[in-house]
Amino acid sequence: MKLSALPQALGFARAGGTPITATAAALLLAALAATACAPQTSGGTATTDEKSGTLRVWLFQEVSNKPKEQVVAQAVAAFEKNHPGAKAEVEYIPVETRAQRVKAAFNDPASAPDLIEYGNTDTAGYVKDGGLADISAEFAAWDDAKDTDPTAKQSVTVAGKVYGAPLFVGVRALYYRTDVFRELGLTAPRTQAELVTTAKKIRKAKPELYGIAVGGAYTYGAMPFVWAAGGELATAHGDTYKAAVNSEAARTGITTYTSLFGDDNCPAAKCAQMGGNATVTAFAAGKAGMAIGGDFSHAAVEAGAVKGKYAVVPLPGTAPGSIAPAFAGGNNIGVLKSTSHRTLAVDLLKSLTGKETQGRLFDAMGFLPTYTDVRAAAAARQPFVKPFIDTLGAGTRFVPASPGWGGIDASLVLPTMFQEIVSGRKDVKAAADDAAKKMDAAFAAAG
Repeated sequence: MKLSALPQALGFARAGGTPITATAAALLLAALAATACAPQTSGGTATTDEKSGTLRVWLFQEVSNKPKEQVVAQAVAAFEKNHPGAKAEVEYIPVETRAQRVKAAFNDPASAPDLIEYGNTDTAGYVKDGGLADISAEFAAWDDAKDTDPTAKQSVTVAGKVYGAPLFVGVRALYYRTDVFRELGLTAPRTQAELVTTAKKIRKAKPELYGIAVGGAYTYGAMPFVWAAGGELATAHGDTYKAAVNSEAARTGITTYTSLFGDDNCPAAKCAQMGGNATVTAFAAGKAGMAIGGDFSHAAVEAGAVKGKYAVVPLPGTAPGSIAPAFAGGNNIGVLKSTSHRTLAVDLLKSLTGKETQGRLFDAMGFLPTYTDVRAAAAARQPFVKPFIDTLGAGTRFVPASPGWGGIDASLVLPTMFQEIVSGRKDVKAAADDAAKKMDAAFAAAG
């Protein structure tokens, strides 16, 4: 029925035989339209649970997105087949603008999606903002979830409650050009010092290449240098955190990483603004001798100009043969509290993150499954994951489990620090001290 017909149908066209005014009719129609479009909510939580209709999903846009789209389409088709009358619309959004999009969705339930993909560093902040639904009961009753890697489950857990399902676990390692290394008589670096010298040898011999593609906005490519030097992002102090990125050990790692920016490797004018996707794209396009990329970068590299001409090893630490601690990355999918299709949304979440879909995502994208049995099977059929699994086994690190981290990440505190150093605007100590002050303010504000 059209909204224009609703007043008459509901007996509102006349009151006591007298026509209602045009203004009153307009106000009534506006109210009815708002009610029709928006879920009824109480404190951000929908009070209805509709069993049909269209669910909206926001997923992240990848460097090479077509394979992901194909796998997701299969998961959506399976969901729709099992739920007659339900549909799912998927939109792929840029990772870089997720903070603004998601914040707007939390503040406006009427236009919010039903499910979102989110980085595991966002969990605590999104829970504090009241945007994600607690699905602890459904997760506990789900057979697939029983094989979830404990670290992956931790990434969707806040204060003992589960706020989503892990989609994949991601770690980074060192991609390098086997043809370039062979031509120049080089071997894969075994320490970070060797990594720096190797990168500069490549750049000197082949000035058309970056020795290693690095980015001033590539936080999680830089942090292994800090952790390998014994530094930390922050340390826990009771219920809050205090920044440690300006400690002597952290500054040592920052110095090593930022030494890779310059005409002798990756010119700051070009590389200071680059993020992780840009560095992987440069490597895949044949413009770099090395790059720090994730297991999730495999599909993009395979689709590039270097297919068949590269290998991967764990990113080295400071001691020969050691592995630098990697960021325990990965993404999750969560149901928004504001959804008016909670039961359907949880079922769609299971389809998007279940064992079958994760196995397909591994084959299509190289995403490491979060289920231990699915990951073992994936490693058996695709040897390329070995360096990433070795990196996981060597020990990974995570960001501070504080709602303040979302603000630190969104306001680009660490990229700003790296960019100030590589541009020459500040030395390492001044830039790290300023970053620490901003981090402490964010931790304090988060409580």
